[in-house]
This record gives sequence, C-alpha cells and structure tokens, in this order.
Amino acid sequence: MNIDLDVQYAVSEDDGEPPSPVLIRGWVEAALQGRREVAELTVRIVDMDEIQRLNRNYRHQDKATNVLSFPFETPTGVDLPLLGDVVICAAVVAREAREQGKTEQAHWAHMVVHGVLHLLGYDHVEGREAEAMEVLEIEILQRLGIANPYAADAPQQTVN
Repeated sequence: MNIDLDVQYAVSEDDGEPPSPVLIRGWVEAALQGRREVAELTVRIVDMDEIQRLNRNYRHQDKATNVLSFPFETPTGVDLPLLGDVVICAAVVAREAREQGKTEQAHWAHMVVHGVLHLLGYDHVEGREAEAMEVLEIEILQRLGIANPYAADAPQQTVN
C-alpha cells in the first residue's frame, strides 16, 4: 500500500492528547485496505472553534462536531490518488468517548475510519447506505481489535 498521509495538529494542551501519526496511519491503512492501494490524504486534528467554523461554512450547522470529510473532486479525465481531507475535533472525540463509555483510542480509531470511508464515497444519509457503512466500519474496527462502536451494551475497549 502506498499512502501519502499528512497528519496535522492544530490543538492546544486543553484539547486533550490526540493520537500519534503512527496510530492514525494504521487506522487510515485499515480503512483503505482492499479499497485503495495508492492514496494521498490529510488528517487534521483541530479545536472546537475550527471544527465549528468548518461545519457552519460547509454543512450550514453552527455547532462543533466530531469529524468532517472533504473529498477531493477529481476533474474528469484526470487520474490522481488524492482523496481529500479528514478533520477531527480532539475535544469532541474526548467528550464523546467519556459519555459513551469508550476508550479515547477506540473512539479516535472509529472517527478516522469513518472519515476515510466518507472520502471513498461511503455515506450514511439514506438508510441502506448508512447500514452498509456501519457494517463496513464494524468489520474494519474488529480487525483492529476494537468492539462494535454502535452496540450500546458492548465494551468499547481496544483488545491490543
């Protein structure tokens, strides 16, 4: 697998401890495995202000969110490995992990996988699409030793 991954950190110490580039790369590779051999993408870890601004400007929702994906729209006739950008809010991921009884690492893995799948064209707007995307996320996370993030009663710990 040939992945050109740029991991950017735009957070302060108050936003918690985001995962290392090595962990993020592993989660990106797991999401791409069998779906893309060559890829270029950015994973940017941000604070609440930046994610809220992006969510307001691009999704017209004036609130912070956990993850946003910005797929690159390849012009017709151009063959590039560029997938786009995944933007994840460290503070929201930390808060959601606490609220949902998950380890932060398990929730980070889920957000990275979820964001990368969006770059690949998966979506969860329609019922069937949402179900297919969730099944795929569960399979990828299980390969990483992470329990089903959608199961309300499953322990959300990493097995590693």
